[in-house]
Amino acid sequence: MRICIYGAGSIGCYLGAHLSQVPDVAVTMVARGATLAALRERGILLQGKQGDRVFPVAATSDPASLPPQDVVFITLKAHQVEESLPGIAALLGPETAVVPPTTGIPYWYFHGLAGPHQGRQLERLDPGGRQWATLRPERAIGCTYWVGTDTTGPAAVHQAGPAGFPIGEPDGSSSPRLRRLHEAMTAAGLRAPIRADIRGEIWAKMINSLVWNPLATLTLAPLDAIARSPDVIAIARRCMEEAEAVATALGATLPTTSQQRIDVTMSMTGHRMSMLQDLERGRQLEYGILRDSIVAMREIAGLGTPTIDAMLALVALRAEMAGVAA
Repeated sequence: MRICIYGAGSIGCYLGAHLSQVPDVAVTMVARGATLAALRERGILLQGKQGDRVFPVAATSDPASLPPQDVVFITLKAHQVEESLPGIAALLGPETAVVPPTTGIPYWYFHGLAGPHQGRQLERLDPGGRQWATLRPERAIGCTYWVGTDTTGPAAVHQAGPAGFPIGEPDGSSSPRLRRLHEAMTAAGLRAPIRADIRGEIWAKMINSLVWNPLATLTLAPLDAIARSPDVIAIARRCMEEAEAVATALGATLPTTSQQRIDVTMSMTGHRMSMLQDLERGRQLEYGILRDSIVAMREIAGLGTPTIDAMLALVALRAEMAGVAA
């Protein structure tokens, strides 16, 4: 099986490190700059409870140099996907499956979903339908990336908490390609349960990002500091309730309660959310996809999200004052 990891940030490197250990999986990372150099010279450095481990892996900056892939994991920030579409397209053969990022609601969300919105495209999230046209909804496999990681250097990742990667077909089927991906990820030591309702998983992950990333960015606090503030936790819970109401109105069933998700997140002692890490490093915040996802879906559902709106407005100003793009 040929698997390309398109984007060598913390999640891409985490996946690449594990999948590179599977004998019948050929993994290639697409990266550039210092990260590409580190991948070629050293490999992926994974740090955690098991100590420091190095995983040699193939890497390139030129996707067109690779043969068609069986699976392409897009592990870019959401705002980086559109500019990368030509490179991703070069990797696609007739049967290539694509695993897009799910920080927010993915372009394919209403593909294969029975009901009044079946096949609906989301202009706010995919302007001009470019992802829909290039990646195609029928290629998509849903996956949520539940892993607390910090980037400690080029192609160097520290794991700060448990990891899980639920996967599922948009139509809920257990297809041969989904089972093959599950088998490869399981062989790599990745927890990748097959879910018949992957949209519920996507909502849970999106809500997690929508709530904790902005709160961490506004407070400049790691998660254990947030956990010590009942008032901030109350704001988080209210934001979750607003987003969950939208998800429920659109037919999604979340796999866990808000309290369960709060408990898991608050257990990640010392972890700094990715948006806060980006703020501290002067990088563009992955803000737009969160804002646009909740706005697009609440408009379809006909609901309001006043607490979320207020929080996101504050994050936009925080980014402006820090001199970074949001």
